[in-house]
Amino acid sequence: MKQDSLEVATRGRGSYDITGRVAAVVSGSGVHTGLCHVFVHHTSASLMLCENADPDVRRDLDAFMARLVPDGDPLFRHTAEGPDDMPAHVRTVLTQTGLAIPVRDGSLALGTWQGIYLWEHRTRDHHRRITVTVVG
Repeated sequence: MKQDSLEVATRGRGSYDITGRVAAVVSGSGVHTGLCHVFVHHTSASLMLCENADPDVRRDLDAFMARLVPDGDPLFRHTAEGPDDMPAHVRTVLTQTGLAIPVRDGSLALGTWQGIYLWEHRTRDHHRRITVTVVG
């Protein structure tokens, strides 16, 4: 087993490719066959396994989420950190804070067009902590 922490500096809302960094942890783990678990330690950011070839897919997901949970919605009372505060929490709850990915032959067993992304739901920049655990 190996466990490592990653820090990702975001520039605000959007998706950030962390596939290579997670793959490096798996590669250095010595695990040949097993499971890689990725966990983000925040309530206003999430993780996604997503199309990695066309960035329009992630832009479309951002647009969909903006329509589904708009900033400044008068429904929300929790606005301590601004109009994107509660919407960021809702977006996190609707998505994932953890991913489990198979490890095969010492590598992430991702599909051809899959990548691992941190999805930042706040509009300003943040430093996000991610734990990667590899077992096998």
